[in-house]
Amino acid sequence: MNMSAPTVNTVQSVERAAELLKAVAAARAPLSAPALADRCGLNRSTTWRLLATLERHGLVDRDPETGRYSVGPAVVQMAGTSGHEALARRAQPLLRRLAEDSEETVNLAVPYRLQLVYVSQVEAPHVMTANWLGRPVALHATSTGKAFLAWLPDDERAAALAEPLERFTKTTLTDAAALEAELAGVRRRGYGVSRGELEPGLWGVSAASLDERERPIAVVSVWGSDGRIREKGFRVLGEAAARTAGELAAQLA
Repeated sequence: MNMSAPTVNTVQSVERAAELLKAVAAARAPLSAPALADRCGLNRSTTWRLLATLERHGLVDRDPETGRYSVGPAVVQMAGTSGHEALARRAQPLLRRLAEDSEETVNLAVPYRLQLVYVSQVEAPHVMTANWLGRPVALHATSTGKAFLAWLPDDERAAALAEPLERFTKTTLTDAAALEAELAGVRRRGYGVSRGELEPGLWGVSAASLDERERPIAVVSVWGSDGRIREKGFRVLGEAAARTAGELAAQLA
């Protein structure tokens, strides 16, 4: 009697499309169709047809100027309906501990394409704060955005900052060179800071949780009034945020 496991019938075209989609998602930078064909061991005509089908359904996105492919909006939307909630639940005990230790409000933001959205917030018991859940993040004017931008590849950071940098307060960085210098500091010390750059009285620190490719998968932030943050110190709060972000990254790995 044959006791081997039963053969599972699969659809070859779907198998190939799945391999292509995984190759697009795993690439450090967008790849061309020929490069994807080589990576997946497919002939180029088959690769073109599969990519066209994936693009039609929003699963991959083709840059019309370079012809290179990246993950499409449909994948991001599907991930957003499940992955963000799961990530927020996983992070909740860590965020609560950081809020208690710092006695400040703590937020978690996650990437959505080349933007960030706040998905979890824990308030310190004695502090009344605005609710930022679901709001997009002003990347250049917040510590959260800086912690995200600092770890993006150069081409993705340039795309995220393609529009002129809007001035929100007198301390907002609107010069591209000054912002790049600030982001280099984020990479050196491990956390970003904001000194009233979005709202005059609101200061904060943030650190990114990085995956194995050193891409930001979430950002942990601590923020509050300028007086309280000054008193506690950027370094103390920033290093605490960085430890929490590192713990979250380890759990997600």
